[in-house]
Amino acid sequence: MEISLIRHGEAAATWSESADPGLSHLGQQQAEDAAEALQPYVDGDTLLFSSPLQRALETSVPLARLLHTDVIVEDVFREIPSPVPLAERQVWLRQFMQQQWVGQGDELIAWRAAALQRLLALTQPAVIFTHFLLINAVVGELLDRPETLCCWPANGSITRLRHNGTSLELIALGDQIQTTVN
Repeated sequence: MEISLIRHGEAAATWSESADPGLSHLGQQQAEDAAEALQPYVDGDTLLFSSPLQRALETSVPLARLLHTDVIVEDVFREIPSPVPLAERQVWLRQFMQQQWVGQGDELIAWRAAALQRLLALTQPAVIFTHFLLINAVVGELLDRPETLCCWPANGSITRLRHNGTSLELIALGDQIQTTVN
């Protein structure tokens, strides 16, 4: 069974400007493009999940419309929790992305484990609209990589996984970027 992780489209604001921005005009186009690219991989049995954050929810809309289905909002697929106020989040994220999973606090380890457990609990093909660091957490675990940042999924990218009933494997990374996360 296949699971696709979709990084949300480009946000209309940076982390320092808004805790929960929607999509920019480009982000809306990326959402449309992702829906079109996913069509060969989805059918009526495919479940759609989204992080509760606005940019992920808005990214899910075009595919939900194409499939005439609802999106299930699950907190487990939200962006990484940070232990600092919004104004300090960007600096914290840059530091976090240079670290390894060993030594991370209980909250971050639990966040990663919860996402992986939820993916393993799926019993139907699924598309999950989520975030840069959640995709990194999952891919890093599947590739047995110690670093917190092991790939650079582009906005609207599609990372494909295979669920074989007891474990997950990476089929393909989505498009990658070479710039920083805003």
